Amino acid sequence: MASRKRKAPKGKKVNPKFWVFCEGETEEAFIYYLKAKYRLPFKIIPKIIGQNISDDLIERHKNKKETHIKDKTFLIYDADVPDVLNRLKAIKKGKLLATNPTIEYWFLLHYKNQTGSISEAECIRQLCNRNHNTYKKGLIDDKLKQQLDTKQNEANKRAKQTRLYENPSSNIFEFLEELEQAKGEI
Repeated sequence: MASRKRKAPKGKKVNPKFWVFCEGETEEAFIYYLKAKYRLPFKIIPKIIGQNISDDLIERHKNKKETHIKDKTFLIYDADVPDVLNRLKAIKKGKLLATNPTIEYWFLLHYKNQTGSISEAECIRQLCNRNHNTYKKGLIDDKLKQQLDTKQNEANKRAKQTRLYENPSSNIFEFLEELEQAKGEI
């Protein structure tokens, strides 16, 4: 089944869709947080796929909706499992946004410059200590939202100093730069 193409009415601009395929609930919650934060006039469509992601699976999901040449596809995944990471790197139909060991490392960069190797459990422990509460996967609470809002530039700078796919690292900032660019074009 070929995907249905969207056409712009004469004289109208077509706003892109940002297709975001992600590993789990925390990544999806983060994307919903970004949708609310940026309030852009285009769709950000998060879809939890898990570790069975492939070019064919991406196409099957996109074929169910109308698409446009301006649409962009992103994959937000943890980079801590070598076999999964190799499969993700082979996908050509989307931009890989990877965090090693876990997306919680990206959140932690909003609090501190973590340069040494770290586990998922340690990321979560440090988030709990810094927020003085119990961190729950799949939930972006108010304290974390405040930190994500106010410390984004610092986290971006810190992430840019890491080596992609190594522990620790993240290139989530590339998605945020895309959102900022899209915001500037409106």
